[in-house]
Amino acid sequence: MPSKFTYERIDKNKALLLVVDHQIGLYQMARDQNAIVMKSNILAHAELGKIFNLPTILTTSAETGPNGPLPDEIIALHPDAPFIRRNGEVNAWDNAEFQAAVKATGRTQVILAGITTDVCTAFLALSLLDAGYTVFAHSDASGTFDTKTAREANDRMRAAGVQVLSLFAVACELMRDWRSTPGTKEMLPYFDKYLPEYGALARGHDAALKNGIPSGL
Repeated sequence: MPSKFTYERIDKNKALLLVVDHQIGLYQMARDQNAIVMKSNILAHAELGKIFNLPTILTTSAETGPNGPLPDEIIALHPDAPFIRRNGEVNAWDNAEFQAAVKATGRTQVILAGITTDVCTAFLALSLLDAGYTVFAHSDASGTFDTKTAREANDRMRAAGVQVLSLFAVACELMRDWRSTPGTKEMLPYFDKYLPEYGALARGHDAALKNGIPSGL
């Protein structure tokens, strides 16, 4: 008999956010999705930390070389966040300063995304899982060479127990209730910015209300 499933939801009071190697030199390697969408998803990932007041840690790999720095927009979102610049470790968990920063948050859940999915995201996700954390890999903000490589990496993480989620799923599970704070007031502009499909729906609903037309008709 399989063991009973336990649904552990992302809890904004238990979670931390990791931005892993979203560097401008590595960005060109994320070819499994549209480049414009990928850029938007990377920034959306970082902004989740600000909206939900999550402890956020930034890390880069050899940023003075071809990998390059993080986008200025990410640093502007988190000017006071711990920023670990790794010089050799492929897996961020192998860096003692990074490990210490994660442990110092006191959080038990980790939301992460990185370039590339199969290395930066997967290696760290598996190490965090092994260290006892509940791990949520944000798939929309993790990119790699092609869809085959992404699929294999996500399958590997899922098989180990990492939860692989979309941007919409991560954001909604953090929010849980439109009446919460952050809730409707904060999240509708966020979705309008980063998830235009849902933004258009919200704009249509707002227009219907303003024009006196019942929503859904």
